[in-house]
Amino acid sequence: MRNFLPAIFLLLVTSFICNAAEKPNFVLILSDDQGYADLGCYGATDFKTPNIDQMAKEGIRFTNYYVSPFCSPTRGSLITGCYDKRIGINRPLNGPDIGLHPDEITIAEFLKEAGYATAIVGKWHLGLHDSMSPIAQGFDYFAGIPLSHIRLGPTEHTDGPNKYYRRQWKTMGKEIKTKIEYDLNEPLFTKRIHNEAVALLKKYKDEPFFLFISHAQVHREVMASKEFQGRTKFGVYGDAVEELDWSVGEVLKTLKELGLDEKTLVIYQSDNGPSPHEVGSARPLRGKKGSTWEGGTRVPCIMRWPGKIPPGQTCDQVAGAIDLFPTIAAIIGKKVPQDRVIDGRNIWPLMIGAEGAKSPRDSHFYFSPRSGAVAAVRKDNWKLHRFRDRGKWQLFDLKKDVGETTDVSKDNPEVVAELQKSLMGMRNDLSKNARPLGRVEVK
Repeated sequence: MRNFLPAIFLLLVTSFICNAAEKPNFVLILSDDQGYADLGCYGATDFKTPNIDQMAKEGIRFTNYYVSPFCSPTRGSLITGCYDKRIGINRPLNGPDIGLHPDEITIAEFLKEAGYATAIVGKWHLGLHDSMSPIAQGFDYFAGIPLSHIRLGPTEHTDGPNKYYRRQWKTMGKEIKTKIEYDLNEPLFTKRIHNEAVALLKKYKDEPFFLFISHAQVHREVMASKEFQGRTKFGVYGDAVEELDWSVGEVLKTLKELGLDEKTLVIYQSDNGPSPHEVGSARPLRGKKGSTWEGGTRVPCIMRWPGKIPPGQTCDQVAGAIDLFPTIAAIIGKKVPQDRVIDGRNIWPLMIGAEGAKSPRDSHFYFSPRSGAVAAVRKDNWKLHRFRDRGKWQLFDLKKDVGETTDVSKDNPEVVAELQKSLMGMRNDLSKNARPLGRVEVK
């Protein structure tokens, strides 16, 4: 009987959350290109993040939380609950005619059907065309940057000789006229995203809401507003991180002032590892953004919900961006879409630190940003990884060698065989159940 007690406990707690009469709110805060070690609570010493560190003290900090190696794939995974390859995205979606397929069911559409207000502020990067905009994908309101935040100057994102995009701030909504602004004061992006977010918290305070705060920092070019410039000895990168931390603190403060603190799950995470072009750190992990080494795909993630998530926790179980959709669905007592494969799983037991809770996914898969092929698989502490698309397979014991320095495949042939079988299973699954990238004809 003793062995059944943890399972019964999980069932009762999950049932309590799912059957709550009052729908909880969800705030997802996403930083851009912030490395695993770029928060104080993950080891940063060159700049300070007291608000996010306090958020970790009041909630749970994940140490094995996975995303994709690039921004668009991660964003697609976040809002669909699927591996990037499943939804046809393995590279940044910088084009006038591509984006997340309109037939995908996003978390915004899902929550909207459940009576939620939905909004995103900041970076979208999942389709420039109106048919693949945030509004077309279930959000009531969007204010921010349609593509990514790169290269100074009036233009960016060129397709050969044809320039199709000028950096802009776009405001869209079902009940408002679309507005596009150019010649932006770019160092104010973090503050502008923040101000929009706080205004939306106040607007939606009397109804259940899902607010996606998608920051453009610390993606190159890294910038900070005047009040934060020169605050750290780590240059503008440290300044920009401290401004993100300020924003998080103000968001949490606003939730408390509005009486929403205990009604709101707040999640903070990065979209991928640190950029090779910047000074961000993934230590002690190997690699950076764009790679399937741990440093490119393992990121900081903190979750806070007073009264629901016990404070001061650290979770070393495998979880990731693909798990957020199924988890939120479970919290509100709904099933994820049943007409398609959803790769993520409900990690609520991990979030509340339930006794004996383990990752609900047997394996975690990594996909090449070059070809989209399965590039690695992790099961327990073992990771089978292929260096570049045509390199040799290497095996790492992440418990003993988190920096992926020593290939132990020769000493563990049975583990290699098991993980290769798992890889083949995912390849076969994707050959049958992968879905296409969205495409439109642009004149």
